[in-house]
Amino acid sequence: MAGSSRLRVGAVPSRFQWIRVHVPAPRLSALERSNSRLGVDDRPPESEVVEDLSVCTMDHDYAARPLSCALENALQYIEEPEDRLQAMSVGSSNIFGRFCVSDETIRYYTRFPSQQVFEIFWESIAPSAKHLIFWTKAQRMGEEASATPSPARKIQLIDELFIYCLCVAAGLKEQVIADICGVSIATVSRIIITWANYLFFVLGSVPIWMSRQQVNDSMPQKCREYSPKVRVILDCTEVRCERAISLTLHSETFSNYKNTTTTFKGLLGVAPCGAVTFISSLFTGSTSDKEITRKSGILELLELDDEVMADKGFVTEEMLAAKGARPFKKGKQTRAVARLRILVERVIHRVKQNHIWDSTVPLSLAGSINQIWHNCCFMVNYQGPMFLESE
Repeated sequence: MAGSSRLRVGAVPSRFQWIRVHVPAPRLSALERSNSRLGVDDRPPESEVVEDLSVCTMDHDYAARPLSCALENALQYIEEPEDRLQAMSVGSSNIFGRFCVSDETIRYYTRFPSQQVFEIFWESIAPSAKHLIFWTKAQRMGEEASATPSPARKIQLIDELFIYCLCVAAGLKEQVIADICGVSIATVSRIIITWANYLFFVLGSVPIWMSRQQVNDSMPQKCREYSPKVRVILDCTEVRCERAISLTLHSETFSNYKNTTTTFKGLLGVAPCGAVTFISSLFTGSTSDKEITRKSGILELLELDDEVMADKGFVTEEMLAAKGARPFKKGKQTRAVARLRILVERVIHRVKQNHIWDSTVPLSLAGSINQIWHNCCFMVNYQGPMFLESE
C-alpha cells in the first residue's frame, strides 16, 4: 500500500527504559510564542499560585480531622434506627406512600377525610402497634406471646394498617391485595385478622358514650327547641355473610326483613350532634330489634329523664321504666325532628361506605367480623360532623 510503512523482517526493539532517548519539548501555543518574542510574562505571581493551591486543597476533606463529637453522633444515629423510622413521615413508606398521594386517595383507600387526620390517628396508635404480635403466633403461644418481643417485620407497620384498610375500606379481595403488595395471601390474611383484633381492643377502650352534659353542650339549636331531652337515637342495620354449611347456623342467620339466610344485625346509637356513642356486637339475623336492644347493654347506660328516639319495635316504656327513661314522642312533627330521626341513617350510610359491606363477607373472616364492624362504626367519628342545621 502506498504511503504506508511496514516493519522490516528481523527487526527488534531498540528503545528501552534504560536507554536515554531525546524527547522533543512540547510545542508552545501561538500566544505563548508571541509573548516569548515580545518579552511579556503573563504567569501569575508565586503568592497567588500558592493561595490558589491552598484553596484547591480545601475543596476536599479526605485528610481533615473529624469533630470531637462526630463519633458519638454517629453511634447514636446507628443505635436508634426504629426511632428514626418512627419520626419519618408516613408518606415515606413503600406501599402507603405509593397509593395515598392526596386527600382524595386517602379518603378512598382508608375512609379518613384527609392525610392530616390519618397522621393524627396513626401517631395515637403507633407506640402500641410496635409491640404487635401476629394472631397465629398468639394462638400457638397463648399468654407467653405477650412476654416475647415482637419479631422484625418485612412490611412496615404503616403498610400493615394500609393493607387492613385496603380490605375493609376499599373492599379489595385478599388475592388482589397480595398481588399489589407483593406478599402471599396467607400474609395478607394474618395482617387483616391481627389488625382487626388490635384496633378492636384499642378503639374499644376509648369511652364514646357521652354524658348528659356533653350531649346538651353539643346539641344543635333546633334540637334544643323540640327535643331537648333526647340522649341517643337508635337504629339497626344488617350485613351479609356467606351462606353457612351448618344447618344450625344457617337457621340462626335467617332474616325476616331481608328474607335471606346470610345476615348479621348490629345496633348503633348516635347523639343528636351526629357522633357515634354506642356500638353493639353483631347478632344473628333471626334476632329481633327489641331483643338486640335488650341484650346490647344500651339500657344500662341511660339515666333519669333520658329520652330515646327509635323506630317502633326497638324500645317500649316498660323496657325504659327501670332507668326512669322513656321513648321519645314526636308530638308535633317538625323538620328539625325529622332531620334528627334520619341522622342515624346517615351515620349508618357512612359505615356502609366501607366497601367490605358491598358484597357478602367471607366465612374466613367470621371470627373477626364483629371486630371489623365495631372498627368501621368507630371510624365514623373521624369523618367529621354531619352539619344537619346547614342543610
